[in-house]
Amino acid sequence: MVNEQISLRSLTTLEVGGPARNYVVAATEAEIIAAVRAADDAGEPLLILGGGSNVVVSDDGFAGTVLKIASQGFVANSEDSCGGASVVVQAGHDWDDFVHQTVLHAWSGIEALSGIPGSAGATPVQNVGAYGCEVAQTIAAVRTWDRKKNAVHTFTNHELKFGYRDSLLKATTVNGSPRYVVLSVEFQLLLGRMSAPVKYAELARRLGVEVGKRANSLELRRTVLALRASKGMVLDPADRDTFSTGSFYTNPVVSAEVAATLPADAPRWPVGDLVKLSAAWLIEHSGFTKGYGLAGELAAGSAASASSSDGKHDAGTPPRASLSTKHTLAITNRGGARTEDILAIAREVRDGVVRQFGITLVPEPVLVGCAL
Repeated sequence: MVNEQISLRSLTTLEVGGPARNYVVAATEAEIIAAVRAADDAGEPLLILGGGSNVVVSDDGFAGTVLKIASQGFVANSEDSCGGASVVVQAGHDWDDFVHQTVLHAWSGIEALSGIPGSAGATPVQNVGAYGCEVAQTIAAVRTWDRKKNAVHTFTNHELKFGYRDSLLKATTVNGSPRYVVLSVEFQLLLGRMSAPVKYAELARRLGVEVGKRANSLELRRTVLALRASKGMVLDPADRDTFSTGSFYTNPVVSAEVAATLPADAPRWPVGDLVKLSAAWLIEHSGFTKGYGLAGELAAGSAASASSSDGKHDAGTPPRASLSTKHTLAITNRGGARTEDILAIAREVRDGVVRQFGITLVPEPVLVGCAL
C-alpha cells in the first residue's frame, strides 16, 4: 500500500481534475479493505478509482482519500464443457487485457467489449456494454466490501439489479463514493473460439455474418478494436479524441408518448414498455457537430461569456475542449483543458437538446465535486 499526494489529472483518461488530499494505492484485497476501513474510521471522504475512464473530477480536486484499486490477476475456478468456465478477475485488473485473455483461453462471451478502458471492477457498477453486449449477461457474482456493515458481501447476478448502464452498485454510490467496494468479479463464460451471437448490425456487416450468428472471437475482437479506434474510443496518446470519458451521455429511455413526438427517422429501440433513443442523433439534430467547441478561454469565466454568437469557437482559436472530431457523443480534452471547460460543453449540449426536443440527456460518467 502506497500513500502519497497526486493530481487527479494524471489518473483519469480525460486528464482533468485537481489534487487529492490523500492518495492510496492498494494492490491486494486485504490492502483495499484496510484502506477503506482507515478512511471510514477517520471520517474521511472516500473516492474509489480504477482506470479513471468514467469520472470527471472538480478542478478543486478531492478533499479526502482517493483509493486507487490496483489488484491484478484472474483465475479459472472451474472449466468444463457443460458449465463453461467460471473465471474470477481482481477488481484492479485492466479490463481490455482481461477480455483479450478470455479470447486467448477460448472463453466466449465478452469479446464484443474489447477496447473499453478502465478496470474489471468498474464494469458491473454501470453494467458496461457495447455492440449489443453487456457484462450483466455473463457476470455470475461480485465480491464486495460493504462499508456500512464492515463485512465482505458477495452479490449474485440477480441481486445486482442490472439495468441499462445501471446496477445496485451504482445506485448506492454517491459522488464517486460507493457503499459496496468491488473486490473481484466472477464471470461465467462458454467454452469455444466462436463468439457469442453478434447482436449489433454494423459489427455483423463488418464480420460478414448475419445478426444473431457467431463469428471467430479473435476476429470479432480485432473488428471491434478497429471500429472503436475509428471513433476515437481506444486510448491513444497521439489522438486527442481519445482523451475523454467515452460516451458522455447515455441513450435516453423515454415513454412511447415522448418518443412519438420525434421525427419518424429518429432511431428508437423498444425496452419493455419504454423506448430507448439515440443520444448521438438528438445531439446532432440539435445543431451540434463533430468538433463543436465554445469560443475563447473557457475556464477563465462562465460558459455564457465563452460562447460566440453562433455557439462555435473562433477558427483561429481552437478550444481546449470540444466534442470529438469523430463522433458527437464524447467530450474531449484538446490539450490543457480544465474540468469547467468540459462541463461548459456538456451544458451547452444538454441545454440544446432540451430546447430542440424537450429531452434531458443524463451524463454517463461520475461527476465528483462538480455538476452540470
